[in-house]
Amino acid sequence: MKKLNIAEISIAIGLVFAIFVSVAGFGAECENIRQGVVRLHILANSDSNEDQQVKLAVRDALLNCGKELFSGVVTVENARECLQLQEKELVAAADKVLADNGFDYKTQIYLAEEYFSTRIYEGFTLPAREYLALKVVLGKGDGHNWWCVMFPPLCLPAASEKADLDVVFGDKGAEIVEAESKYVIRFKIIEIFENFKNKIKSSSF
Repeated sequence: MKKLNIAEISIAIGLVFAIFVSVAGFGAECENIRQGVVRLHILANSDSNEDQQVKLAVRDALLNCGKELFSGVVTVENARECLQLQEKELVAAADKVLADNGFDYKTQIYLAEEYFSTRIYEGFTLPAREYLALKVVLGKGDGHNWWCVMFPPLCLPAASEKADLDVVFGDKGAEIVEAESKYVIRFKIIEIFENFKNKIKSSSF
């Protein structure tokens, strides 16, 4: 086997270091993106057809009832205050849909830091990370979920036209979320690291 000379070893070390620096910088930008996002996460009671269908009906009712919340007024900084103002109204709207469709379980709505894997939504990519999410749990919350982005406002078609990602994420952050194909490998590396970190965190409780 051919032995590497000092020059080749130096080049290899340099490449590894360059990759590390690149990924580290990308990770920092991903963290900045995370800090600017609020997500909506609706969990169905189960995966039965009936529970999945009523989940979508609840979604429509919440988006209609909480149009102001989904128009861009909710940010990471004021999310709790905004939710407190409309929580009862949102829960009542969701519970009415459930009752009207013959379901006896109820709705829980609250804010939580929640881990999401890399997701592509409305033409842009959100890196794997923990995000602040408005969680809507129907009954046991054991079914497949539906999610969207409350801020920047992308849950409503009319609101998505107003979303200025450059303002929210900065030029570099906007470039990252809008150019998924350019950063596929880096997104994957970040996701592997975040998955590992999330498993460590989960196992510690």
